[in-house]
Amino acid sequence: MSNPTATLLISCPDQRGLVAKIANFIYANGGNIIHADQHTDFSAGLFLTRIEWQLNGFNLPKDLIAPAFNAISQPLGAKWQLHFSDTIPRIAIWVSRQDHCLYDLIWRHRAKEFAAEIPLIISNHPHLKVVADQFGIDFHHIPITKENKPEQETKQIELLRQYKIDLVVLAKYMQIVSADFITQFPQIINIHHSFLPAFVGANPYHRAFERGVKIIGATSHYITTDLDAGPIIEQDVVRVSHRDEVEDLVRKGKDLERVVLARAVRLHLRNRVLVYGNRTVVFE
Repeated sequence: MSNPTATLLISCPDQRGLVAKIANFIYANGGNIIHADQHTDFSAGLFLTRIEWQLNGFNLPKDLIAPAFNAISQPLGAKWQLHFSDTIPRIAIWVSRQDHCLYDLIWRHRAKEFAAEIPLIISNHPHLKVVADQFGIDFHHIPITKENKPEQETKQIELLRQYKIDLVVLAKYMQIVSADFITQFPQIINIHHSFLPAFVGANPYHRAFERGVKIIGATSHYITTDLDAGPIIEQDVVRVSHRDEVEDLVRKGKDLERVVLARAVRLHLRNRVLVYGNRTVVFE
């Protein structure tokens, strides 16, 4: 990358002079800011910001930026993350039997829509190994039952460490991830085939059809220990009518799922999502 950048994502109690203090840290060290955005959540009393600057010409080497900024952030009571654009994240995609989101992510990756590596696919079924083989991605079949779940999740964690995975994407992985797993590896994005918080859990299209809804949706969110209730990254909807059968809702929903999941993954990889509590700010 010819002109790498650094990005800070920051949340802290709202107070005067925050923008100036953060911007001055970059200016005082010779940095050129290329993106800055902020939001104040008055109900929570929080200031949230994303600021990105060029590393070329910046006076601090990369390994000293974090400790230097920490000296500024501590008096502010800030929580923050530092990311570098020339650090390429490694993604593991988890699937079951449905392939539409898997194909979409791989195609977008090959089209260079987002900068990442996809070295690993994990599935609780063997059906999609042919897709992994087609694209030269390692595939691991780890069947999950109620009885073997702890043991199998240990294998999954070992694989994530072995492949040095930074992000897990559940691309229609039709299993609930345990709280213990999430504690060990919290960076997980899911796609849910509903406009959450409506129709949480299984078979949302069938329940939407029975309810006679006029809009169906898809939601991509971070995984938490609460089922389908993690911080939402991206959502979208499409209209349906009384003429649509369940199969039509499923077909339209799959189109949404592909797009919504891809948007969420792209936003995460571009360090544009800031989580606070069970909410997000997405800096477009």
